[in-house]
Amino acid sequence: VHIVKTRATPYSDGVGILSTRARDGERCGPDVYILERLAVNLIVGLNACEREDEQVVHFDVELARDADHDNNFAFRHLAKSLREVTAKSNFISLESLASLVAQTTLEIVGKEGDIVTVRASKPKALVFAEAAEVEIVRTARDYQPNATIPAEEGPFLSPPYGLASTLTELAPPYNPLHHRVAIALGSNLGDRFANIEHALRLLEKPELFVEHGDKSIVPEVAIVDTSFLYETAPMYVTDQPSFINGACLIETNLRSRTVLDLLKRIEAHVGRVPSIRNGPRALDLDVLLYDNEVFDTRPDGERDTLDNLEDQLVIPHPRMAEREFVLRPLTDMIPEYVHPVLDKPIQNLLHDLLHTNPSGTPTPAMCKVTPFPRYPFTPEPDKPEEYTAVPPTATYWKFAPTTVPPNQTAPPSRTRLMATLNATPDSFSDGAAHNTLAAALAYTTASVAAGASIVDIGGYSTRPGAAFVSPEEETARVVPIIHAIRSLPSTSSGLGSANDVLISVDTFRADVARAAVLAGANCINDVHAFTGPTYPPTRASAAHLLQMRAAARELGVPVVLMHSRGDAGSNKDYSAYASGSVLEGVARELGEKVDVIVRGRGGVRRWLVIVDPGIGFSKTVEGNLEVLRSAARITGDTVPSVEGATQSPFAHLNPLRGYPQLIGTSRKSFLGTLLARPDEDGSYKGRETQPTERGWATAAAVTCAVQQGAAVIRIHNVAELGDVVRIADSIWR
Repeated sequence: VHIVKTRATPYSDGVGILSTRARDGERCGPDVYILERLAVNLIVGLNACEREDEQVVHFDVELARDADHDNNFAFRHLAKSLREVTAKSNFISLESLASLVAQTTLEIVGKEGDIVTVRASKPKALVFAEAAEVEIVRTARDYQPNATIPAEEGPFLSPPYGLASTLTELAPPYNPLHHRVAIALGSNLGDRFANIEHALRLLEKPELFVEHGDKSIVPEVAIVDTSFLYETAPMYVTDQPSFINGACLIETNLRSRTVLDLLKRIEAHVGRVPSIRNGPRALDLDVLLYDNEVFDTRPDGERDTLDNLEDQLVIPHPRMAEREFVLRPLTDMIPEYVHPVLDKPIQNLLHDLLHTNPSGTPTPAMCKVTPFPRYPFTPEPDKPEEYTAVPPTATYWKFAPTTVPPNQTAPPSRTRLMATLNATPDSFSDGAAHNTLAAALAYTTASVAAGASIVDIGGYSTRPGAAFVSPEEETARVVPIIHAIRSLPSTSSGLGSANDVLISVDTFRADVARAAVLAGANCINDVHAFTGPTYPPTRASAAHLLQMRAAARELGVPVVLMHSRGDAGSNKDYSAYASGSVLEGVARELGEKVDVIVRGRGGVRRWLVIVDPGIGFSKTVEGNLEVLRSAARITGDTVPSVEGATQSPFAHLNPLRGYPQLIGTSRKSFLGTLLARPDEDGSYKGRETQPTERGWATAAAVTCAVQQGAAVIRIHNVAELGDVVRIADSIWR
C-alpha cells in the first residue's frame, strides 16, 4: 500500500508511507516513510555563478524501517529541519549535500537499523536535461566517528530464514578483530587463479610471516568477503599477459603498516620477483582501504607525485578512482561504502569512471571468470603443511558482462552446456539409462563431442517420491563413473577429450561431494543450496550448511546453488510466496543462503558461486514461467518484484546481483503440463507426454533462457539442444 498526502508541508509536494504486508499481516519488507520533492534555495556547485547565487534544489527522502515502532513520524519537523540545515550549507558537490540531508534525517527521526535514501536534484543545472541528480543510501553507521569498512554489506531485505544468527550460534567462538581492510588481488603470470587462492590461504596464516610486537598478542587475519574475479587487459604497460583481478575484505588485529609488510612477504613467497613498474607479476596485493583512515607515510614535501610509492603506504590507495579493476571488485562487496577522501560511494566512483574516457578509444570490457581446479593432484613437496594445498587450475569460464558502457567493447560470449548424467535407477527422465559404466561413458563421450562443457553426475534422484539413498550408496554410484571418465584415452587431436571434460557432482551431502571431487570432479551442484532437504530450514539445516560450506571452501571448487524448498516429495504450497512474486521470493530465499555461504569467516569465494533459480522446483507452472521469462532480473541490480509494483528504495542491493546463472528446464514436468492444456479455441486438444517427448518444448524454454542471459544451460540431449543454443547465441549474444 502506498499512501501519499499532498501539500502536507509548505515546501514539499507531499509525504507518504509505503507498506507491504501478506494477507495474514506479516511484514514482507520495510515500511518506507517518504518526503517528496522538498524544495530549498541554497548555494551548491563548483561554477562561479553557482557560488554567487542560490539555486533551487529538490530533495526526495525515503526512510526504511524494518522493525515495529510507533506510528508517529514527524514529517513536518523533518522538513523544517532539513530546510534550515541545508539553507546554511555551502557545498561544492551535490553528493556532500545529499549526505548532510541523510545524516540530519537519521539524527532527527532515525531509529536503530533505519536506512535512508536521499535523491538530490538541481533542476536548473543542465540545459538539455530535466535535472542533475544524485542518489545515496546511508545508515547511522556511516556517520559514526570511527566508522570502518563494513564487514558485510548485506541486502536491505528481511531475511526469510534467519540463517545468519543461527550460524553465529553454531560456529566456533572467535576473538573479534577490530580493523577491517580491503585488499586488491591480481596475477598475470603462471597459474593466476592458484596464485590468488594460495595468497588468500597464506593471508589467514599471518603467524608464518610476521611477529606481533606484543608477544601476548597472536597476529590474526580472517577473510570475511570476496569479490568476483575478472580477466582484465593490462594497464599502463600493455605488452604483457592479461590479469586476473579481484579483491577481498579482511578483519585483523594488525596495524596498517604490518598488513602491508605481510602482503609483501606473501607476494615473495608465492613467486613475485622484482620487475619493471606496473609490469607482469605472479602476484600483486595492495592495501586499498584500512578502516576509515586517511594517511600517507611519505614526507610532506614528496606527496605531489605518485611515482614514489615503492615501500610507502598511502590509504586510501591513491590510484583507486582511475582503476576499474579495483572499483568493480570493491563494488561487488561494499558498493555503498563512502570513500573517505572523495566523499562518494564506491559504486558512484565506478559509474563516473565507466562514463569517462579521455582518450576516446574504446577499451575491452572486464569479464567475470570462474576457475575450475584439477583433481586429483599431487601437492608440491616444498610447500609448508600449515595450510591446505591449492589444486592447479584445469580451465576457467569467462562470462561477458550483461551491460557494456558506451566507451567499452563487448567480447564475444557463448552459453555453456551442462550434460545431465543420472547414475540412478529412478530419475524422472532417464532413470536406469546411464547407471552402468558402459552407458555412462557412452553418454559422456557423445555429449563432449556434441559440445558439452561439463557433465553433471548425480546418484540421488530429486523427483517426487524418489527412494531414499544412503550416502554410501550415492558415493558408490557416482565415484566409479568419475574414475572411468578420467581413465578414458585421449583423442589424437587432444581437443574435446572426454577424459578431460569438467565434471560436477549433483549432491547435497558433504561426504559425497568430497569423495567425488577427490576422485576427479571439478564442481559441486547442490539443489538445496547447502541447507539440505528440510524445509523450512532448521537449526540442523544451518549445521548442514556449515558442513557443505567447509567442504567447498577446503576443496576450492565452484558451487552451483539452486533455489528449492526442500524435498520434492514434501507437501508444500508452491504458490505461497509472501511478496506475491516468485521472482522476489527466489531473490530473498536463495539470496539469504548465498549471502551466508559467501560472507563471513569460512565463506566460499564469491567467484566460485553460480546460482540456479530452480525452475521446476517448488513453483507452480505459472511461477516457473514467471521465473523463465524474467530470469535476468533474478541476478540483476534490482530486487525483482511484482510487475508494476513500487520497488523498495534499496532494491539495487539485490543479494544475487551479478552472479552467473545456470538454468535447467530440460524435460521438466511443467512443460508436460503446458502441453496437456488445450487451446482456448479447441483447435488443439492437449496431449500427455513422457519426459523424453518434450524435446521441442525444452528447445523453446532453452531459447528463452539464452535470451535472458543464462551462463550455463543444463540439458539431457546435448546434440539436439546444443544446436538450439548455438542459434540462440547467434541471435542474442
